[in-house]
Order: sequence, then C-alpha cells, then structure tokens
Amino acid sequence: MKKLFVTGLISCSLFTARAQFSYDYLRAADNYYKKADYYSAAQYYEKYLGTAAQKLKKDEYSPYTAAAAVVKKSNVPVSSRQQALYRVAESYRLLHDHAKAATYYNQTLDAHATEFPLARYYYAVELRALADYEQSEKAFTVFLDEHRSDDQYTESAKKELMSLRFIQTQLKKKDLKLYNVQKAVSPLNTEGANYAPVWLTDNTLLFTSTRIDSNSRNQSHINRVYTTPINDGVTGDVKLFPLPQAGDLHQGVVTLTPDGNTLFLTRWTIAGGRKLSGIYSSHKTGKDWSEPALLDSLINAEGASTQQPFVMPGGKYLLYASDKPGGFGGFDLWYAELDGTGKPTRTENMGGVINTANDEQAPYYHAPSSTLVFSANGRVGMGGYDFFYSKGNINDWKQPVNFGYPVNSVKDDIYFVSKGGVRNVLEDVWLSSDREATCCLELFYLRKLLPRKQVIGQVVSCEDKQPLPGVTISILDTIQNKVVYTQTTANDGNYSFTLDEFQPLKAVATISGYSNGALPFYTPVDEESDQLINPAICLIKDVPPVEEAVVMDNVYYDFDKANLRSESHASLDKLVALLNAHPDITIELGAHTDNKGSEEYNLRLSEARARACVAYLISKGIDKNRLQAKGYGSTQPIAPNTNEDGSDNPDGRQRNRRTEFKVLSK
Repeated sequence: MKKLFVTGLISCSLFTARAQFSYDYLRAADNYYKKADYYSAAQYYEKYLGTAAQKLKKDEYSPYTAAAAVVKKSNVPVSSRQQALYRVAESYRLLHDHAKAATYYNQTLDAHATEFPLARYYYAVELRALADYEQSEKAFTVFLDEHRSDDQYTESAKKELMSLRFIQTQLKKKDLKLYNVQKAVSPLNTEGANYAPVWLTDNTLLFTSTRIDSNSRNQSHINRVYTTPINDGVTGDVKLFPLPQAGDLHQGVVTLTPDGNTLFLTRWTIAGGRKLSGIYSSHKTGKDWSEPALLDSLINAEGASTQQPFVMPGGKYLLYASDKPGGFGGFDLWYAELDGTGKPTRTENMGGVINTANDEQAPYYHAPSSTLVFSANGRVGMGGYDFFYSKGNINDWKQPVNFGYPVNSVKDDIYFVSKGGVRNVLEDVWLSSDREATCCLELFYLRKLLPRKQVIGQVVSCEDKQPLPGVTISILDTIQNKVVYTQTTANDGNYSFTLDEFQPLKAVATISGYSNGALPFYTPVDEESDQLINPAICLIKDVPPVEEAVVMDNVYYDFDKANLRSESHASLDKLVALLNAHPDITIELGAHTDNKGSEEYNLRLSEARARACVAYLISKGIDKNRLQAKGYGSTQPIAPNTNEDGSDNPDGRQRNRRTEFKVLSK
C-alpha cells in the first residue's frame, strides 16, 4: 500500500511539473506576442503545444490551471489551446515563415476554432506563397462562402482569386528563358535581412542589413547600412557604412542627392508591436557623415510612419512612402520639392493613378526610360508585394503595370535599382525579395535579354492594292530621329527586318511616280510576340502636271451610248482615290470618239459619256465643283483612224475612243 502511495505521489509530481511547464510556456508566449516579439512568441507557443499535445474537451481537466493551483501561483489568464494554435500561425505569418504559418493555420481550422474567422483567409494566403495555387484557390473560395461580411477581407479574397489566375498565366509566359535571376551569394546575403540596394558610385552598392555586426557590442539584429564593391557582377568585402547610429535604433533604405553630399534615410523604432518610422537627412563633410537629423513636419507627420526616401535624378524631388493623413489608405507614395540646399519646401500625394487603399512603397525612378518603379500589395499580381512600373513624370503618370514573373514572385518583392538603358529598364537590376528565404528579404541580381524582333510589312498601290516592288523603305527611330535601317521591297512588295526590341519606329516608303507613304508602329498586341506584322503601306500616284491629259484604262460604255459599263468602275475608283488623297485639285473628264459618224453626233456622244463619268465620281462622294465634263468628239485623235492606203485602222480607232482626265488646278 505504501508502495502504491509513493508511486502515485511520484506520478502526481511529474504531472504537476509538466502542467507547470505548460502554463509557464503559454504565459511567456502570450507576453512575447503582446510585445510583438513574434519570434520568441512562436518558440514558446510551440513548447506549450508540445507539452499539451492532446486536444482538450470543454470539460476536460486543464493541466496549466491545475498546475497553478498545485504550486499556489496567482491565476494569470492565458490563451486556450485553440488560441495558441492561431497565435503561433499569426507569429509565423508575420515572420514570413509561410510553411510553418500554413501548418498552424490548418491545425487551427482542424480544431474548429470558429472564433478565428480569418484563419482560412490567411491559410489561403500562405498556400499561395508556397506556390500551392490549386489548394489556395479552393481555400479562398471556401472563405468567401463562409465569410458573409462585405469588408476588406472579402474584397481582398476576390482580388487574390484574380491574382491566382494571373500567376498561372505568368508562369506560362513564352519569354521566361530571357530572364536571368540570381540570388547574391555570401557575404552579400547572410543570416537575417539584406535589402534596399542603391548605387553609391558606379561600382559601389549600398544596402540595408540586419546581419550581426562584429564591430558592435550590440549583437542583436539591428538594421544598418552597409557597402560593398561590385565589379562585373562580382561583389567584394562588405563593410559598415560610416553613418552615425546610436543604440538599438534601426536605420536604412538610403538615397543620395546627385552631388553625393546629402543622404536621406529611414530611421525607426519598434515599441508595443508598432513600427514608427521617419525620414532623416545627413550631410557629408570630408569623409564623415553628420548625425542624421529628422526632417520637419512637412514630411514627418506626428503619429504617422514615413519612410523609403528616393531622390529623383536632378535633385529637384524627393519621393517617399507614408501612411500620414491625406492619402488613399495604408502607405501612399508622396513627393516633395527640394530647394538648392536639399531641403523639402512643398509636398503632395502622388495621386489616385499610383496610390490605392492598400500599400504602395519603396519608390524608385529610372530616368533613362522615364519609368517609376514601386512595390504594392493591393493590386492584382503574383502575391505579397509586387513591383509595378508607370511611365511618365512627377505630375503625369500612366496606369501602373505589373512586371510579372519572374521579376515578381509569389512572396514579397520590394526595393529596386536599375542601370538599364533607355530601352530596357530590366537590363541590369538589383532588387530584394524573400522568394527563396524562410523569413527575410535577400538581394538578387536580375537581367532580361531582349531577343531579336522581326517586323514584316508590304507596300501596295492605293489604286488597285497591287504590290509595289522597288520601293525604298526607310526605318526611322522616332526617339533619336534618325534612320536606323533601309531596304528595297521585293517583287511581292514585302519588306522585313529585325531589331533588338520593339520600339517607337516609323516606316517611310518612297518610289518615283508615287507620293511618299509612312506608317508609325510600335509593339504587337501580344507583348510576348517576337514578330510584328504591319498593315500595308498604301502609296498614291503623284498628281500629273496641270493640263497634262492622262488616258484612263478600261473605261467602257454601251455601244453607241453613254451608259457606263460595270467593268469601268475599277478604273474610275482609282481616280476617286487620287481625288480623295489630293482634296485641293480640280479635274476635267474628257471623252473622245473616232471619226465615224458626223462631228455633231460625236460631240454630243462624247459630252454625254464625260458627264456619265462625272456622275459616277459624284456618287462616290467627290464634290461636283471639283469636276468638269468635256466632250471632244473626234477632234483630238491620238492615232490614225485609217491607214496610209485609205483602209480602215481598227487599232487606231480603238485608241481614239478613249476617256482622259487632266488636272485643271492644284
């Protein structure tokens, strides 16, 4: 009996100890979670869940409650098991550990934790981030069936479904082989976050990192600015940038004025689970940088976060992101005018074309191509933050376009800098993304090649749409205003040439006897296509000199009558085209006969035939005031009606029975 008592006492003690551990783990996890220390919270929630592996019924014995009673501690309220599952999922989501977040959201759903209606929404988000598009689409669909509220999550889920379809289209793009995306190797990417690249000089890159700094007594992951040389894509040693930074204050995401003497940067603190950031400036004296000073309330509104400065080329404007009042919601992009000393004098929101009710951040402007690049999380895209681009200038932006895959990934893609030229912003890019990371942003190098593009076209006559051989085709670069290619059309009237990329060009066609023709062209409807088929260039015959008679071929009348036969219409339609192309000219339609019959009769017949031609032209929309009819009878033969021996000359008579036109005025 004593043995049984001792055994029971030991079992009770072990149970009490395990219960005490569970309680302590859960209480610690809750405390860390309230402080927004999600890494520590996740560790302790997992410890608790490991010791409380069995699901509890509502009336089941609670080990941590029992433990509290046994050890006579105060009953501090702690989370339930379902709450712990949800909070560890939330912690890993906020740490960008998508695999673990998805696992715990799924367990939350298995536990039928109806008090967490957003668990399925975030589960679907994490599945999308893990590239499980089919299951993500199913989860979003179920969420919309369950979630009846007309709120931001409903709208977001609908957008996510559109994004899932966008993703699957992007992954099948024809030009993926043209992209080269490489993650930077150590020492550029190390443990922690490495992001926000910016060029200090042509071969020196600045970036922000949370790497442990061996030169600092504070070994925690504090955001600092670092520098590294880069030559031909090869990085050198990474060194801490000599920018004053005190204590555990975070700072990074820098930009410099064109003269290199003023640096703007973000500084921030995290307290009570909230990040509060502001933009500061530092000035260079010799090799030293001054203590960063907070910009005034024009930029940094009280109680708001302002961050991610970028000085536009020329140094007249500072772009930045802020959630201060006056925006469209979340973080918006703003701009400020800078005076000669680099001080902001006026600021304004960049407007509804760029900003949405969600977040727009990390602005960058590529001057050679006049392209604004920024990251946003509220538009249809690959997922998380995506890079978008908008052509224009500070007061006039075009609708933003998603760069698509693989510039963007299903995770977060934010901070972009390019050395690309006027025609290819993706030619030489550094960016940051967490696409290959468990938790944090890393640095990547991206380059897109531009394949040879083929342009095909044809030159035809406007009169009969027949191909025109021997036409000189000159291709003009409309940006640089110079001829970049010349070719002569073949017998089929065709021309073709290749170029590095589709660009704003103009084809000019010239040939003797015709007016010049031109065709501006740019890109095909399918932007992924490597071939552009231009519409035909239609050339109009030159206007003959004034008073020069031109015989019209194939104009026929009924025998001994003025009725136009239908086979005459094609020839007259060519004249219609000439008149439409040259609206200032007036013409005379002249009809002629051979010398059979009386002169009086022939004059009446030819006059009637000329009027019939004029009537046809009027029916085709030509102004009657531009037309005159004239019958010449047989008074102006162009060939003998009889041979020298007095016999009849049928060929000559046929040539004399003709219809002509001549230009009276231009």
